[in-house]
Amino acid sequence: MKILAIESSCDETSVAVIEDGKKVLSNIISTQIDIHKEFGGVVPEIASRHHIENILPVFTQALKKADITLKDIDYIAVTNTPGLIGSLLVGLMFAKSVSFANNIPLIPINHINGHIFSSFIESDVKLPAISLVVSGGHTNLYYIYEKDEKIVTELLGETLDDAVGETYDKIARILGLPYPGGPQIDRLSVDGKDILKIKKPKVDGYNFSFSGVKTFITNYVNHERMKKNEISKEDISKSLQEAIVNILYDKVEKAVKEKNVKTLLVAGGVSANKGLRKKFENFSDIEVHFPKMEYCTDNAAMIGVAAYYELKNKKIDDKKNNYDVDAISTKEEK
Repeated sequence: MKILAIESSCDETSVAVIEDGKKVLSNIISTQIDIHKEFGGVVPEIASRHHIENILPVFTQALKKADITLKDIDYIAVTNTPGLIGSLLVGLMFAKSVSFANNIPLIPINHINGHIFSSFIESDVKLPAISLVVSGGHTNLYYIYEKDEKIVTELLGETLDDAVGETYDKIARILGLPYPGGPQIDRLSVDGKDILKIKKPKVDGYNFSFSGVKTFITNYVNHERMKKNEISKEDISKSLQEAIVNILYDKVEKAVKEKNVKTLLVAGGVSANKGLRKKFENFSDIEVHFPKMEYCTDNAAMIGVAAYYELKNKKIDDKKNNYDVDAISTKEEK
């Protein structure tokens, strides 16, 4: 089975070709990071325009690298939710056009499901498992298990306010660090000390909250600057790292124990964070899987793999043309 996958939910234009849910024949990614740096974050209208410019060249390159033509493609998978509405529409409309013109079934995919299944590309995942998805816009915790020979993803908890990546970016902006903030803070934290000792928020169940952490650091920085005291970006970065990683770790540890699983999946753009990886690798008596760096950030390969499992689990009617599917900016859990 060969699936052509398209991802354009934010500021990466990506097209991939996946064979049998495992073999990545191509995974072309065109990023807009340098374009949005001067604005300190992604500007939706600019992102949409660049997707329009990039989608055809990326699509052509993906087919060329995979050394196939559209006649070899069995399905076309595309992200339709969640994400920036303009960005989603570019990928979805392109996918619908290619699907219709070549009579290839169209498979709409939830972007977050793509992150969940990114760990399946290079790892033989043993279920049941706990999956933590941490990115610029999402911080979600899932219980994944098999029922009636189908893989089920059950949402256990999510952030009640800011996502982890969003928190990193906002604090980086306060510290005068370039976008994206996560990699900058991760790098600086190595030479810092946890001087702030930020208290973990009290949030019931499996949900997360990071707005308090952001507010605490913002107030600290403003207070020190008003007093004309010099601040250490390294120490603040270290304190932020420690607070976020420990909040995530505690919730994941709780889920692993209560659900009695032997496998942990950590995915999403923030899963590339070295401090986070080091902390979660300390789990004992449990397999911990991180996607390869290429599959951490938004990419089409993960969308193709998610589509493979949707088809395998018969969650999608592959006989339906799905041309009535809309782009939806808010999340839709499956």
